Amino acid sequence: MTTGFQHLHSFLAYIVLAGIIFSFISALIGALSGKEFSEKDRKFGLIGMILAHIQLLVGIGVYFLSPVGLSNLSGETMGDSMSRLYALEHPLINIIAIALITIGYSRAKKLTESKSRFRSIYMFYGVAFILILSRIPWDAWLN
Repeated sequence: MTTGFQHLHSFLAYIVLAGIIFSFISALIGALSGKEFSEKDRKFGLIGMILAHIQLLVGIGVYFLSPVGLSNLSGETMGDSMSRLYALEHPLINIIAIALITIGYSRAKKLTESKSRFRSIYMFYGVAFILILSRIPWDAWLN
């Protein structure tokens, strides 16, 4: 079961990153072109947020099931960079990133000016994307 969750988490990562990039680029183009923020633009932002939340739920499952997750969290783990990445840095930074995505989307819904709505999405999604990329275990993910 753990292996299945890990494979699902790795597979979804590609889709989530594509969804966040798509939402980011769509909002950036909207802001730079000066167009009106439409229902379609809101849904593009929603796609990125929903995908990120699904990935978070699967990741929480992996964290509690995997031997390198919560069960590996100890003083010794902090001395090994890969163990620390899996047990602490990856989950914590990605939770922060998903919180930023949620904040950006929520702000965009509440704002009234189109440029501000687009800016809220591309700024928060962009920072979240960078945070996510910074904590991906690249050696394990690309193999």
